[in-house]
Amino acid sequence: MTDVVIRHVEQDDYQPIISIVDEWWGGRPMAAMLPKLFFVHFRSTSFTAVADGQIVGFLIGFVSQTFPDQAYIHFIGVHPARRGEGLGRRLYEHFFATAASLGCRTARCVTAPVNRTSIAFHRRLGFSLLDSDHKVEGVPVAVGYDGEGEDRVIFTKDLDYPDSHR
Repeated sequence: MTDVVIRHVEQDDYQPIISIVDEWWGGRPMAAMLPKLFFVHFRSTSFTAVADGQIVGFLIGFVSQTFPDQAYIHFIGVHPARRGEGLGRRLYEHFFATAASLGCRTARCVTAPVNRTSIAFHRRLGFSLLDSDHKVEGVPVAVGYDGEGEDRVIFTKDLDYPDSHR
C-alpha cells in the first residue's frame, strides 16, 4: 500500500469528498448524506486518509451528545481502487482509539439491509448486530429506522477503554 497518512478532516476536504462520493458508491446518490456541517463541527472525530496528495478514504464520526459513552460512525468511504488494502479498517481503528480516549465505551453505526458488503465488513471488524424480531435473509433489521421504508441494520462494538477512565 502506498504510504497513507490519516489526519483529521478539514473544512477544505468537503468539496473534494462531496464531488466523488456518489462515484465511489457506484452512482448511488449519497452526497446528500454528507452536509458540510460534519466537516466543520466534527473534525476532532472525523478523519481523511491521504496518499500522494489525494484523499483515498474518509470517516465521519462523532461522540453522542445524548449518550456520551457512545461513539457513532456516520459515514465511511474508501476509493474503489484502494479497497481490500485494509484502509477502511485503519480508519475505523483510528476512530475507535480516538473515541475511547474521549470516554466512549461503545461504537455504533447503521447500514441498509441490502448492503451485504457493508454488513460483512462490519462483522469482520468485530461489530455485533443489534437483535430484532424482523429479519431479512437472517439479518436482524430495524424496520423504519430512518423513516418509512428506510430499514437499517444496527451495529454495535465494545471499545477498548483506557484504564485511566475506569
